[in-house]
Amino acid sequence: MNFERFETDILIIGTGGAGMLAAVHALEQRPRPRIAMVVKGLLGQSGCTRMVQGGYNAVLNVKDSLDLHYGDTIRGGGFLNHQELAWKLVEEAPKRIIELENKVGCLFDRNRDGTIHQKPFAGQSFDRTVHKGDLTGIEIMSNLRDWVFDHPEITVLQECRGLDLIQDANGRVVGALLLQVHTGKFIAVTAGATLLATGGGARMYKISSPSLEKAGDGMAMAYRAGARFVDMEMLQFHPTGLLVGTSIATGGLLEEGLRGAGARLYNGLGERFMERYSPEKIERATRDVVSRSSYLEIMAGRGTASGGVHIDAAHLGEEFLLKNFPGMVERCRDYGFDLLHDKVEVSPSAHYQMGGIEIDLDCRSTIEGLFAAGEDAGGVHGANRLGGNGVADSIVFGGVAGDAMPNLLLNKPALPESRVAELCGQWSAALTAKSDDNIFSLRGEIETLMWEKVGVVRRGADLEEAARVLPELRDRAANSRTGGAAASNPAWNEAINLHNTCVVAEMVTRSALARTESRGAHYREDFPKADLAWLRNVILTPRGGEMHLDTRPVEFTRIKPPQS
Repeated sequence: MNFERFETDILIIGTGGAGMLAAVHALEQRPRPRIAMVVKGLLGQSGCTRMVQGGYNAVLNVKDSLDLHYGDTIRGGGFLNHQELAWKLVEEAPKRIIELENKVGCLFDRNRDGTIHQKPFAGQSFDRTVHKGDLTGIEIMSNLRDWVFDHPEITVLQECRGLDLIQDANGRVVGALLLQVHTGKFIAVTAGATLLATGGGARMYKISSPSLEKAGDGMAMAYRAGARFVDMEMLQFHPTGLLVGTSIATGGLLEEGLRGAGARLYNGLGERFMERYSPEKIERATRDVVSRSSYLEIMAGRGTASGGVHIDAAHLGEEFLLKNFPGMVERCRDYGFDLLHDKVEVSPSAHYQMGGIEIDLDCRSTIEGLFAAGEDAGGVHGANRLGGNGVADSIVFGGVAGDAMPNLLLNKPALPESRVAELCGQWSAALTAKSDDNIFSLRGEIETLMWEKVGVVRRGADLEEAARVLPELRDRAANSRTGGAAASNPAWNEAINLHNTCVVAEMVTRSALARTESRGAHYREDFPKADLAWLRNVILTPRGGEMHLDTRPVEFTRIKPPQS
């Protein structure tokens, strides 16, 4: 099987906030390393960081403190967080804001006195979310894209996707096999250090918010390479995803700043239902609480005609909404909704994976030569991520990985040619497969299975059924006949997406089955209470083609949980 060869010092797969900041920091080293960046779409135009509306949490006000931000993060995470990773997040976040403005060229909204404006998000003890209106991600990614194009040491491989990591005889990662989507060519990249920053796999659900190309590619690649994972059951549902019928726009978010500013949630009967579930914080409760409350209202028959709930921001006034949330006003208008004057139907929407590849404080995985950052990595957020901590995570830990990778480079790693040829053959098999499965219909089966069996509210019997069915769906995806040429073949790429999605979905399902309690984003109807005995991380390790699960006590290095 033919493939092209490419050599670099650092390979970055994924070019959202984590991948971009890794490049920014790696180029601060002397001598400067060669960097190759792999983007599934177009640089700065794809991925989830660009879609961030809300903002970036950082301690900038003298009345705020790192301890307050840290406490919010740990409590919000149900005390499952890796406490040293969480501390690094809050400690480094303010430094990265300064870097984004003064080095990269971002400009965030200001107060009258020239200081950076910070708005309220749920779960915070202080208003600390930095933003650019409600289009924060575009501000960050547009400037990072321009910064990358200004640096000739970086080779950008656009419309390329990672297929598998390449390992030497000792198991060390020495690069990755890529597919150039528009040509159909395989590219084998050798690198001294490889970073996975491809984002999560929440699009495995029927209603979801990530960009369309997301499939958990990095996690699936790391799984096949033998990396260890932590708390994969913890998948966050955002409370307010738009309901737009069968359109792909369904699940797109109305960001948390709306609730922080005072927007209210109502069920189909016109009741402000959050007063029942969280009478103190009401709509400003954390995402897990609001999503679960909305879901329970819908399941109790108190939802809207479209199977959702209503969000109402009209009382905040036209002037306020147009000034602070112009992107959301326009998004609603595009789909026939009037955020300025009327209620809008929303539903919980699969959004973000808190679990992921286990990393250390330098973003190193358990496999030599492999790093992970952003949504590919687990541990920072515990059982539930606070709004505004997600893009901060990507920016902070992308920078951490960029600092660490140049120190661990190999001297020109060798390419295991026979293994690469074998991988090329495996991935191209779908072009000539005999199955009559329609790959696009198969996606619907996977999304429905995950929504109904591994969704906002989970039950043991449902999880067991999903764990049984998912390997069958993965095999069907791998064997589906896509036909046609390799170049620009959407069916082939969807088959690859679904193969990876099923791997990640099975990790989520089996980890959810293992955790027999409810905590954060993970709610078991058959085990509805949090259990102190379950202050443990669920560890998933690939071994012999199987998923082996174990648990490990959380290390409370900074804050201990309440004992009741």
